[in-house]
Amino acid sequence: MAAPVQRPARRPRRKRPAELLPPGWKPGRATVRASAGTWTLQSTLQRHGLGPVAGVDEAGRGACAGPLVVAACVLRPGDAKRLEGLTDSKMLTHTVREEFYYRILRRAEDFSVIVIPPAEVDRRGVHVANIEGMRRAVAGLSHPPGYVLTDGFPVRGFGRPTLAVPKGDLTAACVAAASVLAKVTRDRLMVELDGRYPQYRFAEHKGYCTPVHDAALAEHGPCPEHRFSFVNVASVARVGDRVALVQNGASGEETGDIEDAEFAADDEALLVGDAGEDRVAGGVES
Repeated sequence: MAAPVQRPARRPRRKRPAELLPPGWKPGRATVRASAGTWTLQSTLQRHGLGPVAGVDEAGRGACAGPLVVAACVLRPGDAKRLEGLTDSKMLTHTVREEFYYRILRRAEDFSVIVIPPAEVDRRGVHVANIEGMRRAVAGLSHPPGYVLTDGFPVRGFGRPTLAVPKGDLTAACVAAASVLAKVTRDRLMVELDGRYPQYRFAEHKGYCTPVHDAALAEHGPCPEHRFSFVNVASVARVGDRVALVQNGASGEETGDIEDAEFAADDEALLVGDAGEDRVAGGVES
C-alpha cells in the first residue's frame, strides 16, 4: 500500500513591523547631492533633528613612524561663511591649513583629538587602532553628538547613528575640520620628533615612506618611534644586531594593517598582516 502523501508544512506568516511613528510624524525623505556643498549634509541632518553632527577623521594611518592621530569635530551650523574654503587637509597648503586650524579651534562647537603612539599601533594593528581612536575621539566630546559622519568606511560603536561618507573630508565640512585638527596636530608632533631624531628628517616627510625616509632607515636602523609592524621597518630591524632596536613594546613578528599612504605612489603592502580585533588600550588625549 502506498504511503500517504504528506503536505509540506505551511510557513508562518511574517508579521508586519509595528509602526513606530504615526505617518504624519515621520520626517520627509531627504536627498543630499555632493555637488550641493560641504555644509549640505550637516545642515540636512540638523534640519531633521539629528544634530549636532560630528565629523571624524585621522592622520598618519599610512606612515611607518610616529603616532596615529584621530579627531572629532562639531561645527556650528551658521559658520559656513566663516570657514569658507575648508576642505581635505591634504589639499591645503601648510599656511592655509594652520590658519584653518586656529579658526576651527575658535569657532568649533566641540572637538576632541586623540593621539595613539606607535607601540599601540603595532600591538593592535593600524586599522583597529584607527577605528578605536575614532570611538574614543567621539567619546571625548564635551556633549554626545546626535549623528556621526566618518570618512570612507562605516564604523560601529559610537552609540549614535552614523554614516560613512565617501571622500568625507571633501564633501562634509565637519569631517574636513576633523582632518585639519588631526593633521596639524600630527605634523607638529613629527616636527618635535625631528628634534630628537634629526637623522631621519621627520619634519620633512612626517614619517611616511619616502625615498629620503627609506634611505635613513637603511643607514641608521629604526628608532623607538617607528612602527615595527610595517614590513620596511621590521625588515631593517632584523638586519644583524639591529633586532635589538625593537624598543617600542612590539616585536617584528607582530602584525598590522594599512589602508593608505599619504605620500606613496600606490598602496603597497607595507605591513606584515592584521593584528586582529583587540581594542586600543592607550593613547594620549589633547
